[in-house]
Amino acid sequence: MDKTSNTPEKTEEISVEEKTMDAVPETAVVDETKENGEDEFTKLTKQYDELNDKYLRMAAEFENFRKRSRRDLESATKYGTEKLALDVLEVLDNFERAIRNEDEKLREGLEQIHKFFLAVLSRNGIEKMNADGQPFDPNFHEAIASLPSDKPAGTIIDVAVPGYMLHDKVLRHAKVAVSAEKE
Repeated sequence: MDKTSNTPEKTEEISVEEKTMDAVPETAVVDETKENGEDEFTKLTKQYDELNDKYLRMAAEFENFRKRSRRDLESATKYGTEKLALDVLEVLDNFERAIRNEDEKLREGLEQIHKFFLAVLSRNGIEKMNADGQPFDPNFHEAIASLPSDKPAGTIIDVAVPGYMLHDKVLRHAKVAVSAEKE
């Protein structure tokens, strides 16, 4: 018998992938996979960091917005009557001028209205400044005259128009005459 005719020959089936794998060194395949994986990981890490940074910035901006809104609301609530208060102060100035009148009955009635009016202002956080005899401070006073006087220079010697505070804010500066050195 012929060996070639009776024994089935073993044929090895080799796939295309195995042929290509044989052609490429094994270390090259591992390195390429490792390199592509690291590139993908680095890319995703970078993308995550960018998104996380954006999130943190937006969260901080929102917190700042919330705080600013709360401050603005508190300020609007506290100083919301400022325009009204300025208008009312003009009426008060006229009352004070009328009180200086010589008619006693008129004067007595006006003094009572004046006291009541000052109490209403005080309940709403509006207080009259005490400027007479105080040192001049441009944060609270407006100098309309400088007159020679025996008092030290820079001392308020006359209040032409009183100043008022709304809580801790100057509502209207006091218009004052300030002493100057005698020449």
